Amino acid sequence: MALEMKTECEKCQAGLPWNAEAHICSFECTFCPSCTEEMDAVCPNCGGELLTRPRRRPLS
Repeated sequence: MALEMKTECEKCQAGLPWNAEAHICSFECTFCPSCTEEMDAVCPNCGGELLTRPRRRPLS
């Protein structure tokens, strides 16, 4: 099962293109770096740790 690359922050709705820095929990809740810092890297939905989302290379 592939990682779902959500396109916006769940808190502030900032755009998060597939190659943008973002943070996710184990349930794939997705947040921008600013919101992640504001929340002390703790997911408000599940209480899990927010980690840097891996980036994908462009498909050629």
